[in-house]
Amino acid sequence: MLSLIEARPTLLKISDALSLRFQKIGNGPPLLLLHTIRTQLEYFRSLAPLLAKSHTVYTIDLPGHGHSPIDPSASFDEPYFRQAVIRFIEELNLSALTLIGESIGGALALTVAAALPQRVKRVYAINPYDYETRYGDGIRRGNRLANFIIGSLQIPVLGAVNAALENKMILGKIMGGGYHDPRKLPADLLAEFDEVAHRPGYKLVARKVLAGWRSWRKARDEYRLISAPVTLIYGDSDWSRPNERERTRSLIPAAQMVTLKNTGHFSAVESPLELARVILATE
Repeated sequence: MLSLIEARPTLLKISDALSLRFQKIGNGPPLLLLHTIRTQLEYFRSLAPLLAKSHTVYTIDLPGHGHSPIDPSASFDEPYFRQAVIRFIEELNLSALTLIGESIGGALALTVAAALPQRVKRVYAINPYDYETRYGDGIRRGNRLANFIIGSLQIPVLGAVNAALENKMILGKIMGGGYHDPRKLPADLLAEFDEVAHRPGYKLVARKVLAGWRSWRKARDEYRLISAPVTLIYGDSDWSRPNERERTRSLIPAAQMVTLKNTGHFSAVESPLELARVILATE
């Protein structure tokens, strides 16, 4: 079976202002994976091949992430990302689709499902990032360094300086705050995230995503419109709190909730086998 790393990435031009890099592997019913903030389709390099044994798996670089082109005029808030994913699904004419997303990808899986009830068959929202009460709230819960660095990015001038000074070590420490066991962040994957972060305009995109924090909280307003079956999956060491998880569950008609043991916010990297088991058991 062709692995995610071996599959050729393709750039899909959706409009003059929007193109998305994506990969497609496997055979069977369609399944779309949506990654976290500051990552890209390689984030799913361990999970995607497991799901591709029984599904046609699509992975994308969200706008401005990974190697997808950057539109400097874009807002990079939740509605912008939502519309980009919707356009991708419509461009490829995907139907009876399973959506799986983690973090902001989890919130997007839910809002896209609300917008496309005729196309989405099932949703798995993993550690959905829908609980923001301040700038960068979720990420800032990881550790003291994350709280300091991410919090500073909202400050004019200082934010731009700190963003420019970010390096692989700092990125690793910040991302490590999202793992139950930080040693499970692969060095080569971190190196890829760091290399991409040096693309012109990339760090401005990251700050724009964080600046749109209210839009991720507001995304919860769409959940009541979801008609597809939903499984919420949380790592027991996720940034979200028990009351926030229960609030999200209560907003979604007949949603089920599963908790992964010894797992943080980045479950697709930290616990891909257990995550695949949960997904395939109910697919």
